[in-house]
Amino acid sequence: MSGLVAIVALVSVLTVLNLLLTFGVIRRLREHTELLAGRATPIVGEPPSLPVGRQVGDFAATTTDGEPVARALLAGDTLVAFLTPGCEPCEESLPHLVEAAKKWPGGRRNTLVVVIGRRDRAADHVERLAPVARVVVEAPDGPIATGFGVTAYPLFGVVDSSGQVLRSETAPAALLPHGVAPA
Repeated sequence: MSGLVAIVALVSVLTVLNLLLTFGVIRRLREHTELLAGRATPIVGEPPSLPVGRQVGDFAATTTDGEPVARALLAGDTLVAFLTPGCEPCEESLPHLVEAAKKWPGGRRNTLVVVIGRRDRAADHVERLAPVARVVVEAPDGPIATGFGVTAYPLFGVVDSSGQVLRSETAPAALLPHGVAPA
């Protein structure tokens, strides 16, 4: 009988200890949540965009097909897009970008998509975009992203042959010229 009492007492002590540890973990998680919430900077005002009227800096890169691209090689109005794999808004806009690129005047030659990230993570984007756009995969501080001053994703815009940003929108279909129906 005394053995049974000892076991019940031990289980009771372990249960109370477990409850105390659980409450401690919950309190700690709440503290971490508050700290992380305090560090997050909410986006206030307009979503990120390419500044209209901005002159794009010089850049030179090579597409996934081995074709050179540079600001000096831009011909006519060029649809430009900046995406990164794993970005939820980028993933949501990818099919819309493909459809807009199919309809863009000048076609693939006048459509440039920059995928920011490692080549292995960008493979799906490249596969889907290569038939309709010239695709470059580069690091966040790559020459094209730096030339355009890109700091957020996704970004969509139109640049003329001199490298001046003509328009910028949050959706690629909104950049299609009047008379060209979005998908």
